[in-house]
Amino acid sequence: MKTFSKYLLALFMVSAGVMHFGNPVFFLKIMPPYLPWHLELVYLSGFFEIGLGISLCFQRISKGAAWGIIALLIAVFPANIHLYLHQEIMPAPSWLHLIRLPVQGLFILWAYWHTRPTLEQMPSTNV
Repeated sequence: MKTFSKYLLALFMVSAGVMHFGNPVFFLKIMPPYLPWHLELVYLSGFFEIGLGISLCFQRISKGAAWGIIALLIAVFPANIHLYLHQEIMPAPSWLHLIRLPVQGLFILWAYWHTRPTLEQMPSTNV
């Protein structure tokens, strides 16, 4: 199940990253105005989402990729807060904007789960 979960998270990350290149306008709308280089940051975050998602699929580097995903999700969180505070940017029900905030936390926990060893990787406690 953990392997399936890891590949599903990788798919989400790569898909989100591809969207940064396919529809950058969506991401540009939610960029907080205090950040510089909006388009460059949209592309940079998309690049890292794709790279970290792919890296998650390789056992040797998947733990580091999961930590990278956590860092990236924390780094982009201000955009979700900005969207919630300025819902006129993207008209939708307010609950939909609100739900993005804890969902981001769930994605962080999901990635964190993949920093932990599986039962097969845990050291034996045989004495």
